[in-house]
Amino acid sequence: MSDGRSAKIERKTKETDIRLSLGLDGTGQYDVETGIPFFDHMLESFAKHGLFDLHLRAKGDLEVDLHHTVEDVGIVLGQAIRQALGEARGIRRYGTQVLPMAEAKVEVSVDVSNRAFLVYRIELANGRIGSFDASLAEDFLYALAMNAGLDLHVELRYGKSPHHVVEAIFKGLARALRQALELDPRHDDVPSVKGAL
Repeated sequence: MSDGRSAKIERKTKETDIRLSLGLDGTGQYDVETGIPFFDHMLESFAKHGLFDLHLRAKGDLEVDLHHTVEDVGIVLGQAIRQALGEARGIRRYGTQVLPMAEAKVEVSVDVSNRAFLVYRIELANGRIGSFDASLAEDFLYALAMNAGLDLHVELRYGKSPHHVVEAIFKGLARALRQALELDPRHDDVPSVKGAL
């Protein structure tokens, strides 16, 4: 786990039990286990491409549905980002990534503004990736944005494979967020004329 901007969050409900630690200034080390193999792969890609150190253990009522686990991981990851940021002094604040993945191309833009919003313009003819429903990506991103205080915009330029589209979303999110959370050597104050985010 990296030093510097980091957080540890635990959340236990009747539906899920989650323990997460996050380092924003890491090297992309990860150890992820949610019981949902495709989701694990997406979170590992998120850590690797964002250079975030991520340790996550999530147990959920997967026999009921995958939704609770996916959404609650988004909640906890969002809380960890918010906590690790503190006052968000010196961050670049904005990030955008256009990411190709085989036949698909996705654009992700983020403003770390503490004014949470999600614009999700993804439409797929086929929404299944094995047992994973691609629509769960929206649930995850909504929970993440609301809890991290992100103004997050995700748009599919083109693409058919739900696997490629969702993977492009997670990698694009990682790269855009990495850019936005990066410390700018030219200033060390809060990036807002209000003096607070």
